[in-house]
Amino acid sequence: MSAKSLPQNAENELNPLTMSDEQILEQIYSTHVHSDTKFDVDSLLTLVENILRRSTNIVDNVVQGSHASLETIDDKIPQFNSPLSTLKQIASEMACKLPPSEETAHKTTLAILKKLSKYEWDAKAVLTLAAFALEYSHFWLLAQYLPTDPLAKSVAILKRVPLLHKHRQAMAEVNNLVKATLQVIQVIFELEKLTSSYDVKDVPALGLAIEQIPVDVYWAIITIVSVVTQIDCLIAESDHKQELSHYGQKINIILTKLSKQIMLCRQQIDGAEYYRKLRKLFHTPTEILEVLKVLIFNKNAPQPLFHGATKTTVDMSVLRKKNVYLFISSLDITEEEISVLRPVYDLIKTKDNYKIVWIPVVEAWTEQLRKKFEVLKSKMAWYVVQYSGSIAGYKYIKEEWHFKRNPMVVVLSPRGKVLHSNAFHLIQAHGTRAFPFATFNEQQINNEINWVGSVVGNIHPVINGWVVEQKYVFFYGGKDKEWIQQFTKYAGALANDAAVKEAKICIELFCVEKEHKSVVKRFWRGIESLFVTKVQKAVDAVTQEVQKMLSYKNESGWALLSKGPSVVTSGYGIAMLKTVAEFEKWKEVAIKKDFGLSFKEQHAKIAAATTHRCSQLEIPNVAGKLPETIKCPDCPGVMEIFISYKCCHNDNTTHY
Repeated sequence: MSAKSLPQNAENELNPLTMSDEQILEQIYSTHVHSDTKFDVDSLLTLVENILRRSTNIVDNVVQGSHASLETIDDKIPQFNSPLSTLKQIASEMACKLPPSEETAHKTTLAILKKLSKYEWDAKAVLTLAAFALEYSHFWLLAQYLPTDPLAKSVAILKRVPLLHKHRQAMAEVNNLVKATLQVIQVIFELEKLTSSYDVKDVPALGLAIEQIPVDVYWAIITIVSVVTQIDCLIAESDHKQELSHYGQKINIILTKLSKQIMLCRQQIDGAEYYRKLRKLFHTPTEILEVLKVLIFNKNAPQPLFHGATKTTVDMSVLRKKNVYLFISSLDITEEEISVLRPVYDLIKTKDNYKIVWIPVVEAWTEQLRKKFEVLKSKMAWYVVQYSGSIAGYKYIKEEWHFKRNPMVVVLSPRGKVLHSNAFHLIQAHGTRAFPFATFNEQQINNEINWVGSVVGNIHPVINGWVVEQKYVFFYGGKDKEWIQQFTKYAGALANDAAVKEAKICIELFCVEKEHKSVVKRFWRGIESLFVTKVQKAVDAVTQEVQKMLSYKNESGWALLSKGPSVVTSGYGIAMLKTVAEFEKWKEVAIKKDFGLSFKEQHAKIAAATTHRCSQLEIPNVAGKLPETIKCPDCPGVMEIFISYKCCHNDNTTHY
């Protein structure tokens, strides 16, 4: 049954102009066989490019009257064993498909794809184009030598070459379509080559482009088939003509799409290569200055640094052979967070081998953000990166150092080695005591069992004195004002009890919630920072203590009893309040035995008898890795994970 006699629905199923990409894919996939057939597509494409470059130039000269010369171009001729038999079969399949129709072109394309079933998709396109190029070049070679060579003239007459001079406009359309189709196949070939060199994870655009290649190859082949049919129509002086405009539009759309995809792939490849370069730099001893130039500017010219202490700009060379603290943050950094680095700056400003550099991370600068940046940098005495674009190594900072907008401090040696991927919480929790803030210093401090002094000692001047004098201190607070009043009443009575005074047991009270908001914030940030520095290590008693403290943050009431720098015990509102309220019941034991131990034992009894409650831990979205699972500080179970979002728009903390 001919295409003309097919029912309308069946005819539409064979018309590529009415088919979706999914329908085309379904039909062409059935022709493809996955195999290990090796074929030198690269060499064949080089030859085809040579042939079509010169053939299309002849057409432009002969048909359109241009005078472009290719004499200065030296064609690369590879060593290649031509698959001539296959090329002749393809050419035979394309020849004399008259009268022309989209259905016939589709059937011919499927037949070619079946013959080339074991080849990769790019090879199918190049082989078809090569089969066409053989005939097309022969035709125009004859046209070129027809006026001067008797043999060429005789062969040209047999092939009806002179007739094409009558169809200049039609041949110009054919020639332009051949050029566009070659471009499409060249880009497809380049994309296929990229898949052998790069992972789709590094170049996501490559994955999207490769998915579309089978359909793009189909359109390249059917366009070649239609071009051959049109040339046959012109030579035969047929009343029928193959309409090429639809294929021209499709090829141009594909070429535009592929050009954008290859451009995006190249950008992503540049990014992947840069990422690998950075990773290598940080794992290979390299002068710190060179590392920072690549991290911040990459290929762009390095910009001078702003020096906050002198309010001048200086060359980046001031960082050569220095230990560098990279202070990385967004522009949402607070005055309080900036102040965390000030004691460090005061310590190192006389030490020439240590420098602090602030890297503001901004993805897209605006005038408003620039003003904000100017205000922020005026608050800093150290060096500041000034750059009009985004930081070149933003992806690296985000993925390797786990930057999440909150401030972080990366400690680098003079040889570019990362000594600590984020020392911000170490500095916030322990201050300059942890200098020079390498992971080794963190490990030493984490081995200490007494943490009260380092975390809460800096929030109020009087606390350090109590710690040094080895006094008992009740730190307490909560969201319930009534609970706070009750605890203050009973704990105050306990501290001022005559028997306690006589036994020279010194007890102080410090209600966190009664302090200024900035003090409350510093207290909990100190606890959070201590938790972050410890949570990655093996869980010990100190880590559990800190974790328990952090779980009290949003409770109605909580209290911690310390002696000097060490924790005696801590607990939730009801049990702690009952322990101090019932002091008379265990006072005698406390005075004769040991106050701290007696309090701990009495609280444990009351807590055990109290109704079981859930323990909740709220962790800030800090830079750096957090563990996937955290064990409960009150039982052996693993805590469930929830995500919460918080807005502190009613907070008085200054943001710039």
